[in-house]
Amino acid sequence: MESLPERTGVVVIGGGIIGVACAYRLAAAGVPVLLLERDILGAGSTAKAAGGIRSSFTTRVNIEIGLRGLAEYASFAETYGTEIDFRRDGYLYLVTDPADLPEFERCAELQNSYGVRSRLVEPAEARRLSPLIDTEGVVAALWSPDDAKATPDSAVQGYARAARAHGAVLRTGVEVVGIERDGDEITGVRTSAGFVRTDAVVCAAGAWSGRIGELAGVDLPVRPFRRQVVFTGPVADLPGRVPLTIEMPSAFYFHREGAGLAMSFCDGDGDPGFDTRYQPGEWLPKLAEIAARRVPAVLDAGIRGGWAGLYEVTPDRNQIVGESVHLSRFFYATGFSGHGFQMGPAVGELVRDLYLGRVPEIDISGLDVRRFAGDRAVTREHNIV
Repeated sequence: MESLPERTGVVVIGGGIIGVACAYRLAAAGVPVLLLERDILGAGSTAKAAGGIRSSFTTRVNIEIGLRGLAEYASFAETYGTEIDFRRDGYLYLVTDPADLPEFERCAELQNSYGVRSRLVEPAEARRLSPLIDTEGVVAALWSPDDAKATPDSAVQGYARAARAHGAVLRTGVEVVGIERDGDEITGVRTSAGFVRTDAVVCAAGAWSGRIGELAGVDLPVRPFRRQVVFTGPVADLPGRVPLTIEMPSAFYFHREGAGLAMSFCDGDGDPGFDTRYQPGEWLPKLAEIAARRVPAVLDAGIRGGWAGLYEVTPDRNQIVGESVHLSRFFYATGFSGHGFQMGPAVGELVRDLYLGRVPEIDISGLDVRRFAGDRAVTREHNIV
């Protein structure tokens, strides 16, 4: 194992998409960076991400963050020399409850005000856009044609190479076991490979961020919840373009994966924990029932496998990004509740600006963790890909 530097400007904890994006942006700004990942890069939630990238959010801040992600990933191959299989297949939200239509109309209007080309469509057009679906019970759909999909692991590797090229040190197989402080100032980080002096830390540890917060004496209300995905066998007459299609309010979704589909839905959060064993149990028959009704072509495709990963969930399903008011130079970028991959590009820039004392281009004051101590919680986001 390579030794760690004795001192660095900032320690980034976590080697998923958020951590490597932060490391790259900080290093490119001339900051000495040490990124620590206890496993391999992208081994946590990023490895199990669906890869969706969208601007079709319900709040101003998330729309702006989503647009930044779309712009970055669209030019990623050219900028970073790494192919990420970026495809603008769009997002299609199927509305099944007429009572939800006014909210979708409001969201479309808000998205349009930021240049997002989303629009409500009739069930017949939804069927044309996503030919595999059965539209029985669908009253309308929200179509966002510029939303996309890409390969998360490839993006992690692209950012990691760019970070190293700017002098960042990235160490895998190193676990953070303590954060030393003198009063309200950080003095260093204790790891399984030794001690590193620093006065700044970025917590980008995803589902494990609550534990990192405890080491620093900072409350980060992030809880890990298991999410499962299944993959079908080859689907007959599978279109070349399949939008990431989501039924609301069940949040059942599917997208193309090779010659078949990836499918999932959230059957409640259950108990928090770090168990990532795939356990179809009662969940799979419920998923199969929804899938048979909404995308009947899967009945002949069968299930070829599945896996489980972790969502890092906050009380309002929105990320927390900011700097602690209790511990100087302790920055946090976590709690993305299933939206981390698409938000990585913007968050790397936001954390860089916070570290450098700049005013970020996107107003993220509403994402401060202190919102959970008062009445400033932002609009709850759909907990979907």
